[in-house]
Amino acid sequence: MEIKLLHLLDGADQAKGLTVVIDVFRAFSLEAYLFGRGAEKIYAVGSKNTAFHLKKEHPDYILAGERGGVIIPGFDYGNSPSQTEHADLKGKTVVHTTSAGTQGLIHCGAAGADEILTGSLVNASAIASYIKRKNPEQVSLVCMGNSGIYPATEDELCGRYIKSMLEGLSLDMGREIFNLTKESSVFKFFDIKWKDVFPVKDFILCIEYDRFPFVLRAEKISDDIFEISAIHEMDQR
Repeated sequence: MEIKLLHLLDGADQAKGLTVVIDVFRAFSLEAYLFGRGAEKIYAVGSKNTAFHLKKEHPDYILAGERGGVIIPGFDYGNSPSQTEHADLKGKTVVHTTSAGTQGLIHCGAAGADEILTGSLVNASAIASYIKRKNPEQVSLVCMGNSGIYPATEDELCGRYIKSMLEGLSLDMGREIFNLTKESSVFKFFDIKWKDVFPVKDFILCIEYDRFPFVLRAEKISDDIFEISAIHEMDQR
């Protein structure tokens, strides 16, 4: 198994084989929580216009997403795991678009990746176990960073964590998470000026590694739409 750590949108354009698109703060952590709270289906889309088009066709769909971290005007929710905590999601379909994570899906799909998973710390072990069972020749771990342009320590950590498990190695995640709290990229979660956009609880929820026992598989529906499905371990056998 050849494992490559790739970075940002340029890395997404190089994705081959079984690909994991990683966005810890907050896109793919949010998607895991949405499924954990009963959502039936998620459509990850690149363009907000695509999201509004799907909403027009299906008024019962829920729109969630951001640009620059801020909720898109006209959307039901932003990109926040904590702010959707009490939403009624059981059996619902969510349309999700973000500045980095969902853009990475679009680019990896265009690159011709064989299979695409979303990646976050909250289900990292499940991702590693899934990849081990599939045993592909090539694995691409794409760390999306901030807006797909600037590296983000949390995404690099998630990529290293999954890679270490695939290689039979171990990371001291307690120490890694502690070190993460000292990175400038997370300061926004502790800045009172940004408390409505980046709640501190989002940080706490997104670093709760290995919380969920499922992977999220992204199936390309069109150039700008991916259907996200939760695949539990029992479904993989």
